[in-house]
Amino acid sequence: MGVKMLTINKERLQERIIALSKIGKIGETGVCRLALSKEDRQAVETVKGWMEEAGLKARIDHFGNLIGRMEGKNPNKPILMLGSHIDSQPYGGRFDGTIGVLGALEVVQTMKENEIVPNSPIEVIAFSDEEGCRFNKGLFGVRGILGKLEDGELERKDKDGITRREALIDFGCDPAKFKESEYPRGSIGSFLELHIEQGPVLDTMNKPVGIVSGISGPLWLTVELEGFAGHAGSVPMQMRKDALVGAAKIIIALNEIASQEPGAPTVGTVGSLQVFPDSRNIIPEKVSFTVDLRDIDLNRRHKLEAQLHQKIKEITEEHQLHCNIREDTNSEPRYCSERIKEIMHNEIQQIGLEPIELMSGPFHDSLAMSYECEYGMIFVRCKDGISHNPKEFSTFEDISLGTELLYRTTVQIAQE
Repeated sequence: MGVKMLTINKERLQERIIALSKIGKIGETGVCRLALSKEDRQAVETVKGWMEEAGLKARIDHFGNLIGRMEGKNPNKPILMLGSHIDSQPYGGRFDGTIGVLGALEVVQTMKENEIVPNSPIEVIAFSDEEGCRFNKGLFGVRGILGKLEDGELERKDKDGITRREALIDFGCDPAKFKESEYPRGSIGSFLELHIEQGPVLDTMNKPVGIVSGISGPLWLTVELEGFAGHAGSVPMQMRKDALVGAAKIIIALNEIASQEPGAPTVGTVGSLQVFPDSRNIIPEKVSFTVDLRDIDLNRRHKLEAQLHQKIKEITEEHQLHCNIREDTNSEPRYCSERIKEIMHNEIQQIGLEPIELMSGPFHDSLAMSYECEYGMIFVRCKDGISHNPKEFSTFEDISLGTELLYRTTVQIAQE
């Protein structure tokens, strides 16, 4: 099956991706564009200029979101929203989030050039602080427009002691006017997001583009173990209450639990660990570590969580440790709209590609939007599944095919 000629302007899309990658550039291919930083502001202003060049009415709201609007024949119909984010990790890549914003812009600009007027308004949005790495709480902009911010979010501080409130004000936003930037319930009809996969499935299958079936539900725990400190040279092994040994056994148990069903999309990760008193010749008395357990099947995740809790109980009793477990996040899997997936299946075959469905392990702005409206996601292959790393790479050919699918899907939904 041969790939048909693209409708979107591949060269323009490529030029914009390259231009944006130079803002906050680190090394040869990396990007550091933290939310609400001067680099983020420069990027937002650059994309805002491209939106205006494309004929959109562009604005920056009080959450720091950049929004470009294309009016439809019926301005009262619910909005068809397209987008992602352009903030990055501190040691990030050029494509994460970016292709979803610039791809959406290319879609709307191509519609205008082809004189396609949608029935409903279309908005292209670059959500503020999707990554969450600066203030340790992500999906800020998308939760903001939905009125889903939590108490204390504006007082969260970055590593330099700057609060989110201060960063927003410095960015030109006014937190006192958040309500003005919230969207009334029901005003958004559908949300579409183009994103690199950030995993190896498409690359392994040698497929350029995939249709997302849903976003797995993350369970985040913080586990704190307390034993007893002692001199590393004098306390016999059988008399120790070593919190780090207990933690090590729990980490191994998590890995085994998440791997027990071959072919299942379950993943379990310990990504952060702190040891006290953190000295080479003292037996660790306290250990705190994070647990990230994800699955698209909530019943299976519940079963595995129960197994993990049982193993933690057994290990802490064996090593005479006190244990405290705090639940930080508990999100259910969110499935993509069957209607939108059907449109994508039809359109991807029109392009000349095989329709492949896959789940998303990472969460995206779509996760928050799924509670407000129907949503659909398109994944683009990334080499070796690498992301959140300067080595992150997708070809412009694959990105263009993903954008073409986004264009065709948008046209179908916008003309309903």
